[in-house]
Amino acid sequence: MWKLALRNIFRHRSRSALTLGAIAFGVASLIVSSGFVHDFLLQLRESTIHSQFGHLQLFKLGYTKFGNRSPYEFMIEDPGKISALAHIQHVADVTPRLNFSALLSNGRTSYPVIGEGVDPGKEKHLSHFMKFIAGTHLADKDPFTVIIGQGVSAALKVTIGDSVLLLVNTRGGALNTFDFRVVGIFQTHSKEFDDRAVRIPLSSAKDLLATQAVHSLVFSLQDTDRTDEVALELMQRLPQSQFEVKTWYELADFYQKTVDLYRRYFLVLYLIILGLVLLGVANSVNMTLYERIGEFGTLKALGNRGGRIFRLILSEIFLLGAIGGGAGVLLGGALAAAISAVGIPMPPMPNTNVGYTAHVAFIPAEAVKSLFIGMMGTVGAGIWPARRAVKIGVVEALRHN
Repeated sequence: MWKLALRNIFRHRSRSALTLGAIAFGVASLIVSSGFVHDFLLQLRESTIHSQFGHLQLFKLGYTKFGNRSPYEFMIEDPGKISALAHIQHVADVTPRLNFSALLSNGRTSYPVIGEGVDPGKEKHLSHFMKFIAGTHLADKDPFTVIIGQGVSAALKVTIGDSVLLLVNTRGGALNTFDFRVVGIFQTHSKEFDDRAVRIPLSSAKDLLATQAVHSLVFSLQDTDRTDEVALELMQRLPQSQFEVKTWYELADFYQKTVDLYRRYFLVLYLIILGLVLLGVANSVNMTLYERIGEFGTLKALGNRGGRIFRLILSEIFLLGAIGGGAGVLLGGALAAAISAVGIPMPPMPNTNVGYTAHVAFIPAEAVKSLFIGMMGTVGAGIWPARRAVKIGVVEALRHN
């Protein structure tokens, strides 16, 4: 039956070629679309991790819930002991951060900012997705320097080399102020972050806030896929009554909303592509079977039952789906490689500052999924025309000859 089905496919070469082309186009479109979405989410994920949050952050219990109101009540007093957790498997580095709210002044006007005291050397490796439109990262040898977001620079009209003043409340409740020199203006994926963020060396932040404690320890991992595994191990090693661990996707609310939004958009795109392919295949199969009604009548007259003819038709349709789907996988892989080699310049997303170059990732699991959808969709599109062709009586079918 399979040999006969394969011969029947190539009896109508032009029509079979059109059907195979429609299936291959649909499968390739699904592969390219899924690869585009995967690359977009991957770039957004890595940008979120390597410009703001790291893979994991360790806080004193209660900081994420009440820290905005009382930040100095939830501080890690001895971060050095906990930093020994850097030896956990899959952890690349651990860096402390000291957070504060402040007024940044250029001498003429003041602007509210959200500050972070960071370790310059470690933060340079962690935040490598942070793009500097002017200047460079903080340096260990120059403590009284600051890098500011693009929005902060525009609001205060300050640039590289300018002197600014940070005014904060210390941990003891007193006012304190230091002069800093601007050495860098940065952009990240988040416009909201760039409009408020400043970073200074951790040593200067401790002097400014009159404390040796920090608010968080940021963990950088060797593999993002190990985030949940390392988070679980951290919670097992640390007393849960004193500390809490937050993953990057728990801290990045914008990322989660963007992922949900774009997945729904592309789900609709998948359904549209699949619908067009099924309609094209159903139309082609229906026309082919209508032209072969006389042939089916002859088969019935020779003693073949309707069930055998139905299985023969389904075998032909299945082979069409398999051949077309296989061609679609090859076409999709070739398109993914070609597009990735060139790249697609993309504009900034809503509420972001930085555009990116899109690529198309070839994901084997998605390729297998697209192949399965193409094959099953083709078979599903051909079942109704096949049943209708088989139900025609012998005499009426023979008249078509």
